[in-house]
Amino acid sequence: MSETNFVDYVKICCRSGKGGGGSVHLLRTAQTAKGGPDGGDGGRGGHVIVRGNNQLWTLLHLKYRKHVIAQDGESGGRQNMSGASGRDEVIEVPLGTVAKDAETDEILFEITEHNEEHIIVPGGRGGLGNQHFATPTRQTPRFAQPGEPGREEWKILELKLLADVGLVGFPNAGKSTLLSVVSAAKPEIADYPFTTLVPNLGVVSYREHRSFVMADIPGIIEGAHEGRGLGVRFLRHIERNAMLLFLVPADSNDIVHDYEVLLNELEQYNPELLDKKRLLGISKADLLDDELFDALKKDLEKQLRKKHRIPFVIFSSASGKNVQALKDELWKLMNSPA
Repeated sequence: MSETNFVDYVKICCRSGKGGGGSVHLLRTAQTAKGGPDGGDGGRGGHVIVRGNNQLWTLLHLKYRKHVIAQDGESGGRQNMSGASGRDEVIEVPLGTVAKDAETDEILFEITEHNEEHIIVPGGRGGLGNQHFATPTRQTPRFAQPGEPGREEWKILELKLLADVGLVGFPNAGKSTLLSVVSAAKPEIADYPFTTLVPNLGVVSYREHRSFVMADIPGIIEGAHEGRGLGVRFLRHIERNAMLLFLVPADSNDIVHDYEVLLNELEQYNPELLDKKRLLGISKADLLDDELFDALKKDLEKQLRKKHRIPFVIFSSASGKNVQALKDELWKLMNSPA
């Protein structure tokens, strides 16, 4: 996924169709000179519908489509003939797309299955024809009901990535480097914060021709749940990952504290994220000699045993040290009982 073709956020104006008006008509035939009312009902205005499509993985096709307009319903006709309903306008989106109201930020629904449909803006109802207003004392009503107007509303569509493993860490923790080493993905890598501005997906090859999907989520900073840094824009991608790999570099001043800060950001954003399986990866082990490596391992075993029951792997993407061990641990956790 390159920066040019991955789009996970769009804001669009949705206008549903107005309903057709009911017909005012009195039956007139060669056999009936003064018949009763036979005006038909107006057709429903077209809905704006969001439909899931498992062949899509980005909202790129909606990036430049700022207006979605459904068709108006047709007016009713004579002989109790109803007008045709307006054609619905269907917006196809990837699975994991969340629809929100642009004004209130209220979540309307989330698309999780192929061909799942939700009406995001309903069309106006068609008006009733004059046949519905006949009474014993008013046998030839010369009025009908107008159709309801359509609605024009701004909506937001946000995509949550689906992956087996989501990488969580501060900027420059080595997430993109790891993804580039274990998969064919080619994320941008540089020695400055926020190199990754869009999520990246990679398929990680494993033993016996097996594989799993890993997502590189742009870096989190302390206060991200309050909108700092890149804010909550990318925290939502973590929600659809089966498990989380927390990355903290070996040159961190306090690895356990950094892990706790990341954990707190996820908890503040959505406490349910803490229910996911977790693994702590200590990256950039090439910065350590054998003595420091062993000392760090012993220290982490002691600290994590006291505070957190989480497995960890110290590895280096640059040298390849323990990368296979990291994949083994990820695979074991993914396939272990919840």
